[in-house]
Amino acid sequence: MNAYAPILVLGALAAGFAIFSVVMATLIGPKRYNRAKLEAYECGIEPTPTPAGGGRFPIKYYLTAMLFIIFDIEIVFLYPWAVTFDALGVFGLVEMLLFVLTVFVAYAYVWRRGGLEWD
Repeated sequence: MNAYAPILVLGALAAGFAIFSVVMATLIGPKRYNRAKLEAYECGIEPTPTPAGGGRFPIKYYLTAMLFIIFDIEIVFLYPWAVTFDALGVFGLVEMLLFVLTVFVAYAYVWRRGGLEWD
């Protein structure tokens, strides 16, 4: 337990500082609300009303999200593989080639659907 004590103390200090900052900002900070501050922020564009069931998102939104997930997962698996590359040998190389091929198929799909074109 002594080995984890500094980590626990640091975590407690970080949590305490975060809670203290939020509470003090709420208590001491200025409270000047107006119509503009209460509206949703949309990068300077006037918000438009959406239908009751929510609006439809364009396919590019989903393609961008899928592209992010593809590369995020690829990095999560590539880093440990690169660290233990010598220990894995040929088996690790073949498995990683299959994995990269699978990721490339998803990348090609996003490319084909126009997810990389920013109009």
